[in-house]
Amino acid sequence: MANLSDLPLRPELRGRSAYGAPQLTVTNQLNTNENPYPPSEGLVDDLVAAVRRLATTLNRYPERDAVELRTELASYVSRQTGVEVTVDQVWAANGSNEVLQQLLQAFGGPGRSVLGFTPSYSMHPILAAGTQTEFLDVPRTGGNFDIDVDNALAVIAEKTPDIVFVTTPNNPTGGITPLADLRRIIEAERAVGGIVIVDEAYAEFSDEPSATTLLADYPATLVVSRTMSKAFDFAGGRLGYFVADPAFIEAVMLVRLPYHLSTLSQAAATVALRHAEDTLATVALLRDERIRVVAALGDLGYKVVPSESNFVFFAVPSNVDAHDLWSRFLDLDVLIRDVGVPGHLRMTVGTPAENDAFLVAADKIIGEYS
Repeated sequence: MANLSDLPLRPELRGRSAYGAPQLTVTNQLNTNENPYPPSEGLVDDLVAAVRRLATTLNRYPERDAVELRTELASYVSRQTGVEVTVDQVWAANGSNEVLQQLLQAFGGPGRSVLGFTPSYSMHPILAAGTQTEFLDVPRTGGNFDIDVDNALAVIAEKTPDIVFVTTPNNPTGGITPLADLRRIIEAERAVGGIVIVDEAYAEFSDEPSATTLLADYPATLVVSRTMSKAFDFAGGRLGYFVADPAFIEAVMLVRLPYHLSTLSQAAATVALRHAEDTLATVALLRDERIRVVAALGDLGYKVVPSESNFVFFAVPSNVDAHDLWSRFLDLDVLIRDVGVPGHLRMTVGTPAENDAFLVAADKIIGEYS
């Protein structure tokens, strides 16, 4: 058998690691920022009926541009953000990862660069490498891992990146970038002729207004990427989308694969959107649980980064290796995430019972290391 080193792999991919969170079977699985609540019975019934109706058509290609689904997405975004959005401003793909990949294929590539503020979503540099786009790393600062906006503007002016990523709420830290700061970054990037992709995968968990409120001011610069994987109990459905000026949809149509969204993917997402009110009721439960977990961790002596998402990023005791602590949680039947940020771990907010199990483990562990 051949080894990877035996293959004529592109040089910039050599030595890199694939994206991957551990997929382990444990009682308390709190590592991948999924919504722990299953879809409602009504949604499941409607989905089964839709699949049964469409099953006889699977010999035909899906509706290529997913107009019905994009119409439902536009209606949802309009209700959720208060910004009137039309079908021509929305594009959908297989998870927000494919959305971001298509945007990088259209606006990145050899000789071009994308700037990101790290730590942030770990797929951003992977997608950049896959599209031969240089990734420019600008570290976040301080104990809360915020963007130093003045420094960001200076780097944008100096490096003139073709694309800037801003994740808000940020993954893995959970903090937000306020709209006023976003506007400054967007204006700086517009001045150098690039675009800004605001990654709002966790927007429904935050009180901060959506970056879609800025779209009218920056039609040729701003793209807002979102997903149904988190708030919608729909991670297995793999549906992401972006909202932008219609010109951006024209751009990604130049690079998208034909029939990239299957008939069943479109149907499942459309059904989920029609049950949005029931589905999103779990968001309020998770927000309340996040507040409880943050307070309890603080009482136990952990330093917690403020979060407006469905996860909590916290510092481990200074005398402990983060991965060793991650392993100790696993020993106690709690799977959380070591995202590679020294001295920190991330837990996904789960059901009350799962969160209780995490807090019991956190209490036991900090007692062992204190």
